[in-house]
Amino acid sequence: MTQNNPSLLERSSRLWRLDDAPVENPNEGPVALLRSMSMLALQHKTKLILCTAVGIGLAAFHAHSLPRIYTATASLLLEPRRPTAASGQDASGTQNLDLNRADSELQIIRSERLLSAVFDSLHLENSPELGPQPPRMTDFFVSNVRHILNMSEAEFGAVTSETGKTARSDGVAAASDIAAPPTDARQAAFQNFAQRLDVRRVGQSYVMEISYSSSDPVLAARVANAAVSGYILQAVSFKAQMAQAGTEVLQWRLDALASQVDAATNAMKQGKLPAIPTPDGDARIIGAALPPLSPSAPRPSLITALGGVLGLLAGFSMIGLNLALDRKVRNAKDLARDTGIPCLGTLPDAASRVDLRRGSHNRRTSVVVNLPGSAYAVAIRDLRTSIEIACSAIRNERGIVIAIAGWEAGTGVSTLCLSLAQFISRSGRHTTLFNAEMGQIDLSDDGPDALPTTSLADALVADMRPEQVIFGNGRGDGDGIAVLPIHSANALTNLYVDFRDRRVARIVEAARSRGDVLLGLPSVSGSTDAQALAIHADAVLIVASAGRTTTEQINDTLQQLRRSGANVIGTVINRAKV
Repeated sequence: MTQNNPSLLERSSRLWRLDDAPVENPNEGPVALLRSMSMLALQHKTKLILCTAVGIGLAAFHAHSLPRIYTATASLLLEPRRPTAASGQDASGTQNLDLNRADSELQIIRSERLLSAVFDSLHLENSPELGPQPPRMTDFFVSNVRHILNMSEAEFGAVTSETGKTARSDGVAAASDIAAPPTDARQAAFQNFAQRLDVRRVGQSYVMEISYSSSDPVLAARVANAAVSGYILQAVSFKAQMAQAGTEVLQWRLDALASQVDAATNAMKQGKLPAIPTPDGDARIIGAALPPLSPSAPRPSLITALGGVLGLLAGFSMIGLNLALDRKVRNAKDLARDTGIPCLGTLPDAASRVDLRRGSHNRRTSVVVNLPGSAYAVAIRDLRTSIEIACSAIRNERGIVIAIAGWEAGTGVSTLCLSLAQFISRSGRHTTLFNAEMGQIDLSDDGPDALPTTSLADALVADMRPEQVIFGNGRGDGDGIAVLPIHSANALTNLYVDFRDRRVARIVEAARSRGDVLLGLPSVSGSTDAQALAIHADAVLIVASAGRTTTEQINDTLQQLRRSGANVIGTVINRAKV
């Protein structure tokens, strides 16, 4: 009999709108983002700490499981000299060495010809660390991507060539640019050798540093020194060949070049520096490679710190993904934003306190009376106040009819109805409670004799007048509450009853004339009884169980109730974590 009041709904929505956040200053965008990230981190600090600890643990384990790599470095200074005059006397002064010439010498050191000579002289073909290595996860990933994308060989080579050194100059190919697949064990070992050797200029100077990384510190020093000796050998051998081709070169000049060639050759084979000065090598050795005392890689502290950062980022990503995919109701602000109706209250779990778990269900649901200072009792009081404000336009001398609905059973509709009934009853108003889950809200511990003997469904089938309906009277904590189950104990009666009948409206109106009425509706997803009963209420509340009910379920409940003509004024979050 109650008429829908759109103006009331609009008024209550304006009054209780929670999703209208204050407009922030655009200049505070980064500050607002940082504040949101901080709040998110505090809210999910346990997950972030766990992810960070896992990242640090995995990174530390990985760092300590990696083989130790030692890097030895030899240095030389480029000093090109003028050719020897025909008379056998060296011209004074040195040639000008520009930057382009220095880059050319750098590529000569990186050339496959020089590195092959060093590789063969030290007999590194059978070195275990340069042999075939087990496939890595990155190789497996790249091969799968190549198979999926069906890349051509040329395209794949163009992509992978960017990972190596690409420097080329004067027609000399760099050793790290060798991207062709190995045809035999020697080629594979040489490619691994070339990847471990690094040549670089120190800034814009003429100093070259030749470094080699190996699991053996002695071998690292031998290879670096052998590369320096090979470079000197190549320069001296070229001058020796030019001198032998000349017609007016003195014998002592040939002998000096030959001794330098022999010294450089022996030094390269032994992995050492030449035993005699090599002024014709166009370079002066300024630093010999010594076996390193400590490994250069891996760096456990850096890897561990990186693992912690990655773990923290993974934690934030997991939380963000979970928030994006998780549609469960968590707080009032999000629920109001997603449904478009106000959230009138957030209730903690009435049975979550340790001192209530040992009692019966009657005592747990009577927390409003037994523990008036509890968080649940305070939340019930605030909810009742919110309902009174939202329904102030329709409150008159008679009571009001409030219906409470949930999407599915177990959302706490019966407990919420009983708590509100207790609060209203203790405030001096007569309260009538129609509840669909009557078995869960026994008001008396005196046995089944105190339960109501009829139900709303039985009254409809028996065509009872409102004054003939027998309401149960709660005793003890439920004093002053008239209780009537909605469904009958007879399943056939529930099957054929129609709660849209006008006789239901007369029974509800009779209860309203004595005071306030609470309708604990059955689950909306279980049957259409909730929609049929909701039209008899002045206002309807939808209950969402925190962490269980989804926003889609709340929206479906809202749409179904509104299609039936119910006046939904807001939502309530139940069993929230405090």
